[in-house]
Amino acid sequence: MTSKITYTGELRTTCEHIRSGNTFITDAPVDNNGLGQAFSPTDTVATGFGSCMITVMGIKARGLEVDLRNSVVEITKHMESNPRRISKIEARLMLPKDVSEKNRKILEHTANTCPVHFSLHPDIERVVTYHWEL
Repeated sequence: MTSKITYTGELRTTCEHIRSGNTFITDAPVDNNGLGQAFSPTDTVATGFGSCMITVMGIKARGLEVDLRNSVVEITKHMESNPRRISKIEARLMLPKDVSEKNRKILEHTANTCPVHFSLHPDIERVVTYHWEL
């Protein structure tokens, strides 16, 4: 088992990662009858996309001897209503400027082929931009 999700009422869940015991909560968003006081389930999907991209870049960067510490991924999620679903995820990656052009291409390719990218429904538009300026 990977995780356990407990519905605690008021459109809130507590999610536990079994191996580590780490937890987080989710709330339904305000525009869907929720409190909006935490990540919504669709927020976690969109955030997982950005987290996956920067994580696989970090794995590849180790072998390239590139330090990606303090890089940032900003995620913007767009929803549609009929049916209610994620329609677009925008990911803006801010990365260190002192990375060679060759390594930038390798790292961008790595991010663009992350497991979450291939797991998202093909109807979800993905707009990914790389800013090598930190």
